[in-house]
Amino acid sequence: MNNSLPITFNQGFNYDSSKDSPWTTTWTHPQTDAGYTISLVSAGKLEEDELAACLKLIEQTSRNDYENSSGKWHPGKKLKEMKSPELRYVLVREKETQLIRGFTSLMPTYEEGTPVIYCYEIHLNPGLQGTGLGALLMSFHSTVAVNLSPVTKVMLTCFLSNQRGLEFYRKLGFETDEISPVPRKLRFGKTFNPDYVILSKRVRPDVEESQVSAAEG
Repeated sequence: MNNSLPITFNQGFNYDSSKDSPWTTTWTHPQTDAGYTISLVSAGKLEEDELAACLKLIEQTSRNDYENSSGKWHPGKKLKEMKSPELRYVLVREKETQLIRGFTSLMPTYEEGTPVIYCYEIHLNPGLQGTGLGALLMSFHSTVAVNLSPVTKVMLTCFLSNQRGLEFYRKLGFETDEISPVPRKLRFGKTFNPDYVILSKRVRPDVEESQVSAAEG
C-alpha cells in the first residue's frame, strides 16, 4: 500500500530564498574551512555508487544500533528501502572530491491518518558530526513541512540505544509521539520492550485544533 501524500513533493521546496530561510546549497566546515555542496535528488535519480555511499554511511554510523535491535542489520533490505521512489535525498558532498560525506532522506506520508514529513535517515561522516551540519539538514525537513499545507509535523524513528541521537533530536524540539510504542505485557508473564522510539516535531496545529481555536476566538 502506498501511503505517500497525493501532492506534488516539490511544493515543499518552493522555499523562501530570503536570509531567514535555512535552505542553502553550500556549507563550510567551521573548524577546517573545507567547502561542501548540498543538493536535492530523488531516489530514482541516484546512481548506484551514490546509493552505495549512502548505505556505507548508514553502516558506519548505525550498524551497531541495528545489530542490537530485534530487526538486526540487513544491508540488502535497507538498500531496497532506500530506493523507494517517493524518497528524496539531500546529499552533502566535499567540493574538492565530490564524495558524499553526509545525507538525509525524507518523504511526505501518512502516519495514523496524519500527514507528515518523515525523516527516514540522517547520517554524517564522523568528521562532520558536532559541527551544526546535522541541525541544518534537519531544518530542511521543517522547511518542507511548512511548505506542504496538509502536513502538521516532522516525524522520525530513533533506536533507544542511540543516546547521542536522542539527545540531538530533543535539543531540536522533537518529542516522543503519541503513536510511539510502549512496553506491554504479553502472555506467560513476558514483557514486550520496544527498542526504538518515534519522535515528532509539530510545525502547525492539526486542522481540528485550528477549527477549535477559531471557534473559541
